[in-house]
This record gives sequence, structure tokens and C-alpha cells, in this order.
Amino acid sequence: MALKATVYKVQLQIADMDRHYYADHSLTLAQHPSENNERMMVRLLAFALNANDTLQFTKGLSSESDEAELWDLALDGTVNLWVEFGQADEKWLKKACSRAKQVHLYCYGGRVVPIWWQANQNALSRYQQLSIWDLPEQSVQQMATLVQRSMNLQCNVSEGQIWLSDDSQSVLIEPVLLKAAGR
Repeated sequence: MALKATVYKVQLQIADMDRHYYADHSLTLAQHPSENNERMMVRLLAFALNANDTLQFTKGLSSESDEAELWDLALDGTVNLWVEFGQADEKWLKKACSRAKQVHLYCYGGRVVPIWWQANQNALSRYQQLSIWDLPEQSVQQMATLVQRSMNLQCNVSEGQIWLSDDSQSVLIEPVLLKAAGR
């Protein structure tokens, strides 16, 4: 018998001073049985950092299709933004870059990220629309402590610092930019 996804309801208030984006979002997150809380919260953080009216989660891990887990599609089907997570394969990122105007990769995993980056930096440098961030392991672990089946979260972004908070605790996230688009 196949395990089913666990569904989480999220009320997310975003105040992103860096992008001048201020909005409330009601989200439903499906956590695949193979996905841990850390990865799910990285997906939620990526949504907050890229939020707009057309950004959407896809079937993600539950699908074997050629789509991002999070993306922004134009009305004509053009992929404006393709978002990936973890230490993605160079072939997969090449495919994403061939289909999207912008590709964002949010790496997490502590000590394995610098090893992955060293092995892939030269190959990934050719993709002009690719941006890559490393999320500190401690921050990712702290974000996982915010997980509840129903979450009310605030995300405040200013000068590259991100505060993700619920009613009782706050987590500071300071992503490290490994590769900026255009470089």
C-alpha cells in the first residue's frame, strides 16, 4: 500500500523589504512521504523569497514529469522562474535553464554543499540565468521546528536577512549566494 502525502495548511505573511513585496498567502503544502520537515520548510522559504501572484507549487516529488517543484508560469506557458532544491544534478539544471528565464537553486545539507559546489562550480558557471544559494544547516533545522499541520508564519526580509516566525519563535536565515545569475 502506497503512503499518502501529509497536507499542511499555511497562512504566510510576507514583508520583503528587499523586493518591496508585501502580501498574505494561504497555501496548502503536500509533504511527500519521502520528504522530511527540513526540505518542506526550504520549499516554503523559497516560495516566500520568490512570491508573486503567479508562483505555484507543482506535484513535485509525487510526479515524474519534467516540471519544477515550484515555478512561475506566464499565461502563454513560458516559464519565468524555475525553483529547485538540494544538490541538483547538472543535467537537470541544464534542462531547467533551457526552459526558464530564471532558475533558482536553494541548497541545504550542511557540509555536503561545499563539496557539491566544488565538484559542480565550473559546469554550472555557464548557465547565465542560474542563481544558487546555500542555506545554513542550523537555520534549516530551526525552520523544521516551526512545522505544524496548521501554520501561521511571518517572513520578513531585509538586507539579505530573513526572519521566519510563528507566534512563539523566530528563526534567522542568512543564505550564502554561491552563484548570481549573469555570472
